[in-house]
Amino acid sequence: MGMTSFTDFLFLTDEVEGFKQCRETRSAVSTTAIMCTKGHIDVYYRDEMLRIEKGQLFVRVPNATELGPYEISEDFEFMMLAIPNALFEELMYDHMRVEPHWWQKLEYLKENPTFQLDKRAIEFCNLYFRLLQLQLSDEHPTDYRIQIMKMIARAASMELLNYMDKVVTFDDMGGVRSSVNSSDYLFKSFTQLLREYPHAREVQWYAEKLDITPKYLSEICKERSGKSASQWIAEITVAELKQYLRNTTLPIHEIAKVMEFPNASFFCQYTKKHTGLTPNHYRKTKRN
Repeated sequence: MGMTSFTDFLFLTDEVEGFKQCRETRSAVSTTAIMCTKGHIDVYYRDEMLRIEKGQLFVRVPNATELGPYEISEDFEFMMLAIPNALFEELMYDHMRVEPHWWQKLEYLKENPTFQLDKRAIEFCNLYFRLLQLQLSDEHPTDYRIQIMKMIARAASMELLNYMDKVVTFDDMGGVRSSVNSSDYLFKSFTQLLREYPHAREVQWYAEKLDITPKYLSEICKERSGKSASQWIAEITVAELKQYLRNTTLPIHEIAKVMEFPNASFFCQYTKKHTGLTPNHYRKTKRN
């Protein structure tokens, strides 16, 4: 069940009608954050149509281009937070003491408003949204509760600045040293997962960890490296099994167990498929 709640300084919604209401009454004077949790929204921004997809966060900061016409997919789901520009700028000024590039990050956001979030960042967004929902559900908020909501908004803004350090770095003069677009970031995250969990071996498993579809993961891998996700997985697996066969005396069934294959028979079939040789034959002909 969707919910739209607001005060003079905070607007929170996960309803399309609430999204429309905020655009009509607050969009020009508010800093807006939209996290897409399902489907997508195409919105006109900076003279072009921008697509915000599942797992992506869009942030419109003060003095940035206003959002124009938009279209949403039938399954579009999202969470949206809007606060007055003055409050957002106040929060940014508060961060000056701990964030040397806060102004550069603000300028960067005007040109690059969309981020692909990792699973941890999505969890944080959900938590902040839920905390604000609970605070706003109080029908008789006290001064304490108002300050608590502002502190939650402050923490969320710091989380944004912290997350930006993962996708963009600045030089000593405040210029952008390097940046990572969403597909670059996802590809990097996939290869990191592959190093940490090489025995999962299913594209579906890695896609679920990244909160994207297997098809999209393979498209990203093809785009960034020329190889599909399944090819990457096979290469890592084959390199490891070759290492065991060449440089150890472990029995085949033990290697299968260590590499978390269902059984030795499946391991043998996999080795034959990808090397053209049975494990024992490979071991005899390729041993150093």
